[in-house]
Amino acid sequence: MTEILAATSAARDTAPAPGDERYDSYCTELARQLTANWDAVLAANAEDIALARQRGLGEPLIDRLQLGYQHLAPLLELAEQTRKALPAVTASSPGTPAFGQSVVRRKPKPLGVLLMIYEARPTVTVEGALLAVAVGNAVILRGGSEIAATNAKLGELAANAARAAGLPEGMVSVLTDGDRRLVRELLKRHDAIDALIPRGSASLIDYCRTASTIPVIASGGGVNHLYVDSSADPAVAARIAVDSKLTEPTACNTLEMVLAHQDIAAQVVTELLALGEEFELRLDPALLVPGEQVSELSARDDGREFLDRSLGVRPVADLAQATAHIRQHGSKHTEGIVSEDPLVVQEFLDTVDAAALVVNGSLRLHDGPTMGLGPEISISTGRLHTRGPVDLSALLTYSWVIEGHGTVRGKERGSAS
Repeated sequence: MTEILAATSAARDTAPAPGDERYDSYCTELARQLTANWDAVLAANAEDIALARQRGLGEPLIDRLQLGYQHLAPLLELAEQTRKALPAVTASSPGTPAFGQSVVRRKPKPLGVLLMIYEARPTVTVEGALLAVAVGNAVILRGGSEIAATNAKLGELAANAARAAGLPEGMVSVLTDGDRRLVRELLKRHDAIDALIPRGSASLIDYCRTASTIPVIASGGGVNHLYVDSSADPAVAARIAVDSKLTEPTACNTLEMVLAHQDIAAQVVTELLALGEEFELRLDPALLVPGEQVSELSARDDGREFLDRSLGVRPVADLAQATAHIRQHGSKHTEGIVSEDPLVVQEFLDTVDAAALVVNGSLRLHDGPTMGLGPEISISTGRLHTRGPVDLSALLTYSWVIEGHGTVRGKERGSAS
């Protein structure tokens, strides 16, 4: 660990400034490395999947671990989008006249050394290696032990890309040692690590927050809700709910619980069943439908990420009851409302707190590229530094540049001209 931290710190200190052409080259080289070596990546991933099945891991988790040829094109597109976004995100702000003859502007600077700790999805390894380094950070990536072979190969390709682009050794380090003591030691190294980005379960996020003094960009779990107002069209609400769940059932911005106004809750259930989609509908006892293949919703399902194709439905008396439920059980990630009443919508926006509030649309719209914000490394549920999509700009800080042009501050706050 000492050697890795030393190499990463040296890379941080010798890396070119954000906006250097070598970062543009890095994006291109990483895409080239992935394209040329994807079969090797899939072979390493097959080893991980075989071990996962031997250990008896469930199919939903294995699905999150598995890579295929269909994953390559989105990663190549991400590299290209990142490359194209760099000029704008790394540019200094326009100069603003200030006291005397001085002019001030902001110059982007990297956050420094980033430590990403995450679970399951191997595509996160590419995202972390790409976005963090493209704006000048050095990054240490520690994924789950379930994808150790995959991550080792992806880390090798990212390091090759950095080397080919002329970036310092140590810009990308992937840790494959599954010993949790290593993580505990890293979390103590606020002297060598500038920011911590955990991605995964609520327990992982909470552990990182409490076990370390390193500043955290928290990508909290997605216990997300959709309130369906009495003014909503039940068919529209059902379509939005299903899209919010089934397009990627284990994503952090997926829907877990529909809170339907009691006046139309039964109609919403009818519309959900009529869609004929393959998912498990978990219903409040008051909404159970005889003869339908549904499950009964229990109290332990409140505040739970199902991480599968399950969707809960509870009736509520009004928006106030829905808001109280969200405050008690939500994770402040993504909350939505379906309503045709602008006053109800406004009250929802005023009283519900989350990184994103979605009105009359799929919760899956809470996504950096979908929102027009460009590539993202995660979605932050915190309140400081950044909230919502953690895009390239969120991986930068800045220095104030003050061009004095001879200006001094004397007793009379005068200036030398």
